Amino acid sequence: MRKLRFAYGDAEVLRRVSFDIKPRSFTVLLGRNGSGKSTLFRLLVGLLKPREGSIAVFGRELHQLPLRERSRLLGFLPQHHHPVFPFSVEDVVLTGRAAHVGLVPKAHDRAVVREALEQLGIEHLIAKPYTELSGGEQQLVLIARVLAQKPKVLLLDEPTSHLDFVNAHRLMALVRDSLCAVMTVLAIVHDPNLAFQHGTDFLFLADGHVFQADSGRPPWSSALLERVYGVPMETVPFGQRAVVVPGDVSKPRQP
Repeated sequence: MRKLRFAYGDAEVLRRVSFDIKPRSFTVLLGRNGSGKSTLFRLLVGLLKPREGSIAVFGRELHQLPLRERSRLLGFLPQHHHPVFPFSVEDVVLTGRAAHVGLVPKAHDRAVVREALEQLGIEHLIAKPYTELSGGEQQLVLIARVLAQKPKVLLLDEPTSHLDFVNAHRLMALVRDSLCAVMTVLAIVHDPNLAFQHGTDFLFLADGHVFQADSGRPPWSSALLERVYGVPMETVPFGQRAVVVPGDVSKPRQP
């Protein structure tokens, strides 16, 4: 992204944002509610158009990519999804193959679907109606759908929001240890401790600007996190990384 600006009407959300994502990294974007993280993702996949600036994927301008090619390069898990029809789990995940198949899925596409479900440990759900699943199970199915897409860049907007503690860590470990061997992943994660335990690179969004930790300073620096979240933060060493705990949150800063 280069010098990107975006606003809803007169309300500026992003101010001349510039950053790069390293290939095969697990980059986590952190920021307060309403800071513009989901807006940034919608810009990255072409659902919104910036007022100024440019977005390039593997050196090619995003707006110049045909939709089918864009779908092969970019996989996107949005924050919200509202199921309507009781499709089977297999059929839901098969929709992730749309950029690769014609009118009728082939045996290879169904094999890719099963592989994605197995990666997430939910292959036993393959024949169940999607609408009868729990919120956490539906979230895992949607992640399987975007994995079946086989993109080169995977964008996950709050992928752990409906997952229990164990499944949240299991998914983050899968991204770090397996998915980043074959693709680049950028994720919005609300829990800094979950992010710091599993991420490889970190971006922060506050006051319309995206930034990283200063050279030589860890991303869990108390001063940096206080800038992002607007409350005092305590950092507790944990292995090679750290756990962060908010201080007085009774008077949070307004976004």
